[in-house]
Amino acid sequence: MDFEQLAFPEHLHYLVDEDTWARVEDDGSVTVGITALGVALSGELHMCRPRSVGTVVEQRRGIAVVELAKSIVSVKSPLSGEVVAINEALAQQPALVNRDPYGCGWIARLRPLRWNEERATLVTGAAVAPAMREHAWRMRQADAPGAASAEDVP
Repeated sequence: MDFEQLAFPEHLHYLVDEDTWARVEDDGSVTVGITALGVALSGELHMCRPRSVGTVVEQRRGIAVVELAKSIVSVKSPLSGEVVAINEALAQQPALVNRDPYGCGWIARLRPLRWNEERATLVTGAAVAPAMREHAWRMRQADAPGAASAEDVP
């Protein structure tokens, strides 16, 4: 993984340790998805099944289930809310998440329940890239102890 090739748009809000993002829409809803780092760490998605419209999810709880080459993983929501829309295209084309995680690869749209409190737990702006670099380093440490520092993440 070449960290420098990964995009982290600064206008989004990130739940860094869960590899998810949130984007506030003009209508007050919040679109959520998996970060470019999360996609790079996971590999190709073979299936993505978001929670149903009307379901209430809590921050850090499952918003979707994805199937990877060798595992099935729960995608954790960056915020609490009611699912008001899901990305129907992912049923037929789960690889949209891999190709465009911040665009057509979004997973669900929520009506936030505690946005004012929970957004303080999310990273945004200029702090995003350093936080993602540190997270990538921690993930590498967990997989292969011995990496020198977060600055060494390529």
